[in-house]
Amino acid sequence: MRFPAEFESAGEDETRAVGRELAGDHRAGDVVAQAGPLGSGKTAFVRGLAEGLGGEPRSVASPTFALLHEYDCARAPAFVHLDLYRVPDDEKELRELGLPDVLAGKIAAVEWPNRSAAKLLRFRYRVSIEGPAAARRTIRVEREEG
Repeated sequence: MRFPAEFESAGEDETRAVGRELAGDHRAGDVVAQAGPLGSGKTAFVRGLAEGLGGEPRSVASPTFALLHEYDCARAPAFVHLDLYRVPDDEKELRELGLPDVLAGKIAAVEWPNRSAAKLLRFRYRVSIEGPAAARRTIRVEREEG
């Protein structure tokens, strides 16, 4: 994948395909920050990442109420999926939750990243999804070098 990249998606299968493609570029410690409105396909994108990393996409669920899910993937040391929608934008609280430690050496996808999370984590990828899941949407993927 060349960065920045932009894709059009008409549904979950196409959104998952973009996630699968991005998975081939991952290495331990990478964090994907995902932004988009409710229902835009962020979790579908994570299903594609999991599949591309050798995991079971059907096991991927939104961690909105659990905060964090970890998945076994054959091609990743560990894959973690977080949702910070209900977490205060407070750096101290995120440290107390152990956010940097829990992600150390793992590949992570973070839905609803906030400014405090951006200070604590190095987002290698930024994914924005525009449009509702039931309609055509645009997926933009940017990568930080390094």
